[in-house]
Amino acid sequence: MKRILIIDDEKAIRNTLKEILEFEDYNIETAENGYVGLDFVDQKPYDLIFCDIKMPKMDGLEFLDFLQKKNSEIPVIMISGHGNIETAVESLKKGAYDYIQKPLDLNRILVSVRNAFEKGDVIKENKILRKKIKTDNQNKIIGESKAILNIKQMINKVALTDARVLITGENGSGKELVAKQLHEKSNRNKNPFIEVNCAAIPSELIESELFGHEKGSFTSAHKQKSGQFEKANGGTLFLDEIGDMSASAQAKVLRALQENKIIRVGGEKQLNVDVRIIAATNKDLKKEIDNGNFREDLFHRLNVIPIHVPSLNERKNDIPILADYFLELICKEQGISKKKLNSSALEKLKKINWTGNIRELRNIIERLIILCDNEITAKDISLYSNEKLSK
Repeated sequence: MKRILIIDDEKAIRNTLKEILEFEDYNIETAENGYVGLDFVDQKPYDLIFCDIKMPKMDGLEFLDFLQKKNSEIPVIMISGHGNIETAVESLKKGAYDYIQKPLDLNRILVSVRNAFEKGDVIKENKILRKKIKTDNQNKIIGESKAILNIKQMINKVALTDARVLITGENGSGKELVAKQLHEKSNRNKNPFIEVNCAAIPSELIESELFGHEKGSFTSAHKQKSGQFEKANGGTLFLDEIGDMSASAQAKVLRALQENKIIRVGGEKQLNVDVRIIAATNKDLKKEIDNGNFREDLFHRLNVIPIHVPSLNERKNDIPILADYFLELICKEQGISKKKLNSSALEKLKKINWTGNIRELRNIIERLIILCDNEITAKDISLYSNEKLSK
């Protein structure tokens, strides 16, 4: 059901518009001024906004300015009883979808709403398509080694299910790419892919990040906040570096997986969530269990489908393919003609100990593109590799 926000300081106008649009089966919420409207927009998504121009505290044009700064794509229909041509033109220049004068005409309202939704749907479809094309280009799993072919085959088998996947491998080996491919090839690919790096979030904040919090639940909780489980609803939640998650957060994640329900920090109400969980770690979770750092029951919940991503040192025959891919990608990004690695340079790359895996290879290719001539040689590799620079 489409959600519409009505912002107007006149209660009678808000109620009239609400009744008209609810009769058309839209989900309607109302706000008495622009400040309240912005708070509503921060808390939940809307498909359309009606906004009065003349209001106290914050008028409609100011509201429109703030909305544009948020890079919002929500269509806004401006309404006013004090309008003139200049006001209408200014509001449209600021990004309003339409302008309707009071007294409001029923047919004019409904036509504008339908047109706004049709345009919005086209924009969303184009955005999804552009994102998919970009994702397909940037999130490819490159390689023809046996291990990589097995991973691609596993992704094709598993993606269309909702089975939980635990991805293991060294840092920089491409675990995130596997997670993104699982999402892109799934039936959830039109819904969010939300990534949480469990190692990057302080232990005291991880629960709020995952499950959200209620206003006043702790000192800095000035307003209600949705967590990543809620934001990923209908889509995929990727818990990266889950081996670094705190014990209390592990317990709550386990409960969420068992019940498909969460409770915000400081809250009591249970919220239903429909989320596919993909987790990744560079740690040996069985050792972490033995050392008392990870819950065994959570491990078994996550480890339905295990996928291990090999290090670059274990798949050195893929280096020429990867190097050529990064050469083309980075040269295109920088707007220059594609450079070439000669055969001796490729052999030199194969001899490097890739402790940083794919991420390190990409960085070195970018460095070579910037510092070398059109043909990159073995001498260039010796000069600009991390092994040389670290000595």
